[in-house]
Amino acid sequence: MTSKSPAGATAEQRAALRGLAGSRDRGEADRARAILLTLEGWTSPQIGEAFAVREDTVRLWRSDFARGGVEALKRRIAPGPEPVKARAALKVAGEVLGEPVADRVNWTLPRLALEIERREGVSISRSRLSVVQRKKGAFASVARGTL
Repeated sequence: MTSKSPAGATAEQRAALRGLAGSRDRGEADRARAILLTLEGWTSPQIGEAFAVREDTVRLWRSDFARGGVEALKRRIAPGPEPVKARAALKVAGEVLGEPVADRVNWTLPRLALEIERREGVSISRSRLSVVQRKKGAFASVARGTL
């Protein structure tokens, strides 16, 4: 049994949905497009097939929109623990790698990990340290001499 959704949207919401439909985040864009198609009369099975998702997923998107409007369709970062190790690693790395190249120790990941543990009391693996540094662009900053 398939019926049309009773969803409705104001002109302002429709404009916001069209804007979100152009998002670089595919999930956001798909959710917004699904709601726009709903407003045009598409059913859950039709939208599900178009976006290669389950009908239940389409209904969830509609429910989110009905409860929270366009904001409910936007990407949210799940809450999690504070990045204690990453913050400590970046602090120490910034300090030791910020020294003039001629005057500083040759910092390898193992040496840097030991220094972080010595200064901050936080143990971080070399692989995690490498990921944290790359994500923050610290190595590129060192190469440019701006860190």
